[in-house]
Amino acid sequence: MIPVAEALSRVLEGIPGPVETETVAIGQAAGRTLAAEVRATRTQPPFPASAMDGYAVRSADLADAPATLRLIGTSAAGHGFAGVVGPGEAVRIFTGAPVPEGADAILIQENAEATSDGVTGRDSVPAGRFIRPSGLDFRVDDRLLAAGDALDPRRIALAAAGGHGQLCVRRRPRVAILATGDELVAPGQPARWDQIVASNGLAVAALVREAGAEAIDLGIAGDTLAALDDAILRAVSADADLLITLGGASVGDHDLVQSALRSRGLELGFWRVALRPGKPLMHGRLGRMAVLGLPGNPVASVVCGLLFVVPAIRALLGDPRASADLSEPAILGCDLPENDLRQDYLRSRIETAPDRLPVVYPENRQDSSMLFILGSAEALLIRAPHAPADRAGEPCRILRLDRRL
Repeated sequence: MIPVAEALSRVLEGIPGPVETETVAIGQAAGRTLAAEVRATRTQPPFPASAMDGYAVRSADLADAPATLRLIGTSAAGHGFAGVVGPGEAVRIFTGAPVPEGADAILIQENAEATSDGVTGRDSVPAGRFIRPSGLDFRVDDRLLAAGDALDPRRIALAAAGGHGQLCVRRRPRVAILATGDELVAPGQPARWDQIVASNGLAVAALVREAGAEAIDLGIAGDTLAALDDAILRAVSADADLLITLGGASVGDHDLVQSALRSRGLELGFWRVALRPGKPLMHGRLGRMAVLGLPGNPVASVVCGLLFVVPAIRALLGDPRASADLSEPAILGCDLPENDLRQDYLRSRIETAPDRLPVVYPENRQDSSMLFILGSAEALLIRAPHAPADRAGEPCRILRLDRRL
């Protein structure tokens, strides 16, 4: 068995390089990954803008407030005042509107009183008060986003504000997913007494899509070399960048996935990792297609999906942070015995409070077949191989299950 860190390194080294690029309209870019940095094509705001409703004034005219100023016009968003504010003059202004030339402060309307011949300011205002200067947010040619950034709502808004109607992104990697085993039946279909519902594929497909890739469902292959070979050929025909198999990758009498892949030319990298849950994890290449064989146990397949599939997809998308450690510090909430030679990922609940690290409580039952506990867990508690017995209150590290890219 190889360590988890070495397994991840070898998986990422096996990625031949980022997938190709394409240009998409910014309105269709949600969930995509940038292939090139984004620089501002405009300055934001492009002019000094009012941060409040009120009056654009010369601060010197209100130095001895109260003072009454003559109202000479209005500046609204999209309808700026083109004139110049001179001594003793003011312009009615609204939030976001351009500050007219000559004005250097905003008298907010709460501190002003309209009169028959203008507006009276009750208080003085310092120069610059309530004015957003041009370029406060960013300026032309500032770098707004980096290659490899995943385009979430906030980043899309930033790119749009920077003047971009189209973005250069990576195409979605094609990830083929194959469930294997005579014991499996599709969700919603009748099952014999000796069968179970195939749930792993749906979970892994959701992880794949969330990571920014296209999930290709190859269905369920029975435990025959012919069925497995047919599914492998369909993955190749679909021009998949990554093939994920679920179950059957070990060396038992009914574990035929390795044999089927080898017959098609698989270059095997490794197939056992010092990991719990998830020891029988297979990695290799079949031509240009990377291959990951995940364990058949549902929890193990999800954990391995988080640890290896998601980083592999991010590497295909050119994300320089694909191998980043996403764990965070926490405090152990209970005593734990010493660990053996495998790295543990224990389904856990966490308690949070202000001004302290989260406290983590691993569930008592950790069998890798138990999805109910995974469904209610909030984090995975990470325990290193050969970790000594730990006491409540000691530091530890967790991987949150609700973390997004």
